[in-house]
Amino acid sequence: MTAITNPGGEAPALPRRGRVRSRSRAPRLGSGRYLARKLGFYLVAAWVAITLNFFLPRLIPGNPVEIILAHQARFGIVPPNEAATLSRILGLSTGSIFAQYWGYLDSLAHLRLGLSVYEFPVPVSSVIRQSILWTVILVGAATVIAFVVGISLGVLAGWKRGTWLDNLVPATTFLTAMPYFWLALLLVFLLTQVLTWLPASGGYDPTDTVGFNGQFVASAVQHSILPALTIVISSLGGWLLGMRNMMVATLSDDYVIAAEAKGLRSRRVMLGYAARNAILPSVSGFAIALGFVVSGSIVMEQVFNYPGIGNVLYQAVTNDDYPLMQGIFLVITLTVLGANLIVDLLYGLIDPRTRIA
Repeated sequence: MTAITNPGGEAPALPRRGRVRSRSRAPRLGSGRYLARKLGFYLVAAWVAITLNFFLPRLIPGNPVEIILAHQARFGIVPPNEAATLSRILGLSTGSIFAQYWGYLDSLAHLRLGLSVYEFPVPVSSVIRQSILWTVILVGAATVIAFVVGISLGVLAGWKRGTWLDNLVPATTFLTAMPYFWLALLLVFLLTQVLTWLPASGGYDPTDTVGFNGQFVASAVQHSILPALTIVISSLGGWLLGMRNMMVATLSDDYVIAAEAKGLRSRRVMLGYAARNAILPSVSGFAIALGFVVSGSIVMEQVFNYPGIGNVLYQAVTNDDYPLMQGIFLVITLTVLGANLIVDLLYGLIDPRTRIA
């Protein structure tokens, strides 16, 4: 047999036995580089947030020291060095703007956020610590429940299109579009006045002793049912509708059709192929919602007079408590960044394509 040669007279090289490897390989998954890139981005974002949190209160008209001096002037003569003393007590640095910025960073490094003007002389960190637990437990639990229930119902509604569950989606969307405060007032009227099942306001019974005892915990749970129900009802429709639409779009993809053609079980196709990919946009939305759990819901906490961080923020704004506002804004910002970082890392586990270097 005559060997086939190329124009140069040399026989072409025969391929090696075994698996033929292509030179144009896909990029490798760089988990270390992905983690370093995400951490670097969020560290820069945290520094920008801290810097903005320093400058923004200084751009707002007014001065917390002047507010306190005005209150003291009503009851007598103010000492001449009282302004400088109050500035040091409140944690407000003096001197140039760069010196103030350095003093602010030093205070943050030592977890010193100054003193609250509204609850003077209570430290800002103590005020936030006392109220943030109420909000995290209530709003956090309600947000997780609304997400899990909404996503689960959205998967079923998208998988079984045209059923009664799918026809229920417009009703839940109507509840989501309903004004939040109106829904809260409606539930207060129905469940506290008509049926008298639940207390109308507050975080616990004032006659109970605050502490981790059975009576206080039972009272706190009973007072939190109505606010939590308001949050779940108002946000459930959004998760359900978004997941349902993504399921419908994902079910028409080739890999889902191929999985069904292979004869795989319907449960495996629904969860392992369709729902796993359809949930990715909802995970990003859940990260934002989870980060804003710390900020609470000002409207909800005002309607129910709930002792959470949203109620404290409202009191700080109405009383020009700049140190307290600054501390709350910083906690909210860092919490949102932290929640997004965690979900970004989880996103890389759910969808490995996001880790491609």
